[in-house]
Amino acid sequence: MTGPVIGIVGGTGWLGRAIASAVLAKGFVTPDRLVVSSRSPAAALPGWPDVACVADNRDLAARSDVIILSVRPEQFPAVEVDASGKLLISVMAGVPAAALAASTNAVRIVRAMPNAAAEIDKSYTPWFASAAVGHADKVLVRQLFETCGTADEVLHETDIDYLTALTGPGPAFPALLAMAMLGHARTRSLPESVAKRAVKAVITEASALLAAENASMEETVRTFLDYRGTTAAGLQAMIDGGFMDAVEAGLDAAEAAALAMSRPR
Repeated sequence: MTGPVIGIVGGTGWLGRAIASAVLAKGFVTPDRLVVSSRSPAAALPGWPDVACVADNRDLAARSDVIILSVRPEQFPAVEVDASGKLLISVMAGVPAAALAASTNAVRIVRAMPNAAAEIDKSYTPWFASAAVGHADKVLVRQLFETCGTADEVLHETDIDYLTALTGPGPAFPALLAMAMLGHARTRSLPESVAKRAVKAVITEASALLAAENASMEETVRTFLDYRGTTAAGLQAMIDGGFMDAVEAGLDAAEAAALAMSRPR
């Protein structure tokens, strides 16, 4: 099998490792065509001995056709990568395409925002491509991120900043709801194991019904409200208590933080 050599800067970090594992497991790339960088090269990907692990990002860039930047945004200024002539894919929050171009000499730039569910091939990954990214590159990007979940191209870079707030948190927002539910269940003196299983059954199992292609969140809520049973009483109390407003305020705050990260410093 031939194809582009993919290099992942930060490839042994949690997200870089998840992407690397997914593209290897799905056969998107063969081990001999993947390079990862790490400050500890001995920590290469377990189970994939043919994957090259290097300590120098400049070495990785020289070997690669496609470079994925998977480091924390605050670490980016210290990353030395010459991506001239390469396809550069950033999975860093808050680093705009202009800053990526200025630092790496890249012209073909993609900004993407996977989330932690990439570890279980359930990430939702929106991505934005600069004007120089051609059709073949876009096909590659879509197929790459579909190895660890689903992916959508968005047409405006500001959409990535918003979706960083909306989908980037992955399990964090559902975990907050689960934490509130678990705290309430504990006040009823349920066994801890029962309380945790009950909450997880709602958050991770029953909510899977929303994954159906024709599922409607609005219709689901309206159906239970119209039924006027115990669930309707709970839903109405949450709505009246400001649930929608609290979620909107949280997303506004997360978006503002993402936009602040994107502003030139």
